[in-house]
Amino acid sequence: MSDDPLYSMLGFTDSEWGLLVGLPQSVLTAASVASPDSTRKTRAEAEAGLDVISDARASASPLVAAVAGAIVTRVGDPELGEEPPVIEPGDPIAYAQDVLDRAAEANALLVAKAEQADAETYKHWLVEIAESVVGAASTGGVLGLGAESVTDNERAFRDDLAKALAD
Repeated sequence: MSDDPLYSMLGFTDSEWGLLVGLPQSVLTAASVASPDSTRKTRAEAEAGLDVISDARASASPLVAAVAGAIVTRVGDPELGEEPPVIEPGDPIAYAQDVLDRAAEANALLVAKAEQADAETYKHWLVEIAESVVGAASTGGVLGLGAESVTDNERAFRDDLAKALAD
């Protein structure tokens, strides 16, 4: 048994691993703040995103399973009733752009260092997190009438994320 950290055994440096582990939670946050919501809806979005992150611990991809495990250890396990942190960036537009920039950086890193199946699974997983978040709570309307299930801003973030992750 080696004393090397898991990320090292997967072929990543500490800073590269930090990028890969930090990005899913950042995607969750950016997707959530793409359209302003009530606290209740924002909490529902965060829970939906963390559920997708948590479920990935059982991924067939060793990379995705390891990243998901590291995130759940850091932010809490929804299966244990632990509530995820709700992060509210001061400038949601700048935050989303930063997340998209980091997604493009992660894409280049994965292409260079990861097995193709792991890279594709990780990138698909990030888009799945965004889709789960933007679909978790409708926005707008009055008493639930006329609300949009996915707003134009949410759709745009999800689509921009997919583009940033394309090879």
